[in-house]
Amino acid sequence: MKLALTILTPQAQIYSGEADEIIVPTITGEIGILPNHVSLLTQILPGELRVKNAGKTSSFAIMGGYLEVANNQVNVLGDYAIRAEDIEVAKAQQAKERAEKAKQEKASLEDLATIEAELRKSLLELKVAHRRKRSS
Repeated sequence: MKLALTILTPQAQIYSGEADEIIVPTITGEIGILPNHVSLLTQILPGELRVKNAGKTSSFAIMGGYLEVANNQVNVLGDYAIRAEDIEVAKAQQAKERAEKAKQEKASLEDLATIEAELRKSLLELKVAHRRKRSS
C-alpha cells in the first residue's frame, strides 16, 4: 500500500504522486508518515521534507505550512516549497549575500522583516541543496 501525496504552495503544485514514507519537520519534531497513519493535521516548520518511494528519496525545502493526513492521502499546504534538484545554489547564495548586506544597512522594520524572510529562505535552500549533494 502507498500514500498519495500532494504538495501545494500558493504559486504551484510542487509534487503529486505516491510515496512509501514521508518525513516532515513539524512543531512537535520530525515525524514519519507511513501507509495507514492515523488522521492528523499539524503545522510544518521550515526545513527539509523527504519523500521515500521505491527505494529513492526526494527532498524538498519547505518554509512552513500545514500537513493533513487522512485515509492514506497526505496533503501538504506550504508557504513556499522547492524540489532539492531545482534549487539553484548560486542564485540562493547571491540572495543570502544580498539579504545579509541589506540587513547591515539601515532599514525600516517592514523592510527588515522581508530581508529576514529572504535570508531564512536562501539559507534553507542552501542547506537542503548541500545535504542532497552529500547524499548523492
